[in-house]
Amino acid sequence: MAIYAISDLHLSLGTDKPMDIFGWGDHASKIKDYWNNKITNEDYILIPGDISWAINLEEASADFDFIDRLPGNKVLSKGNHDYWWCTRRKFEKYCSEKGFDSFKLLHNNTIELENYTVCGTRGWKSLDDDTFSDDDARIYNRELERLRLSLEEGQKTGKEIILMLHYPPFDSKHRPNEFARIMKKYNVKRCVYGHVHSRYQQSWRNETIDGLQYFLVSSNIIDFNPVRIV
Repeated sequence: MAIYAISDLHLSLGTDKPMDIFGWGDHASKIKDYWNNKITNEDYILIPGDISWAINLEEASADFDFIDRLPGNKVLSKGNHDYWWCTRRKFEKYCSEKGFDSFKLLHNNTIELENYTVCGTRGWKSLDDDTFSDDDARIYNRELERLRLSLEEGQKTGKEIILMLHYPPFDSKHRPNEFARIMKKYNVKRCVYGHVHSRYQQSWRNETIDGLQYFLVSSNIIDFNPVRIV
């Protein structure tokens, strides 16, 4: 078993929102080719958000069908553009009806993968963002609490924790923020995140800060090629 990660797939196979306006080209085909060449059905793939542009589950069906047909077991968490997002129970019912059997939803829970436990939440924009508002502060604090609760549950498994976030656990100067400090408190060793599509440094793709290894896995940043985490 291996664990890979890729975020920000931004699929629109059932909608009209192509990413080629950003120079991505036929990025779904690129993802498919790389994925099929390296991932097996025994592997796990962490997908921390911005999975589909769809606004509801039915509109997202073509995108989930595409992902479900790819090898491996997929762990999904929420991004800021996942407007289709729903409760875990509703998603599981939807997958059962559609015959999608390779998905697990990380949402106010933890997921055990053999020798590892996956925890996480969406995260939010950094406190020093120029547009940060009172509403943002409420969301930020709520996401911090969700992270704590997920890590509390994950710690009970006794397994090494891998953390999924959509937003970077850094401020605008790439300094670890409160999300990173909570991860450190719970002895997290690996964190995957996305959301970033430009204005980044190559070293962010795989860097270690204060003993914690961070993987920036936004699909265009990693050339649409899933990154092996363990």
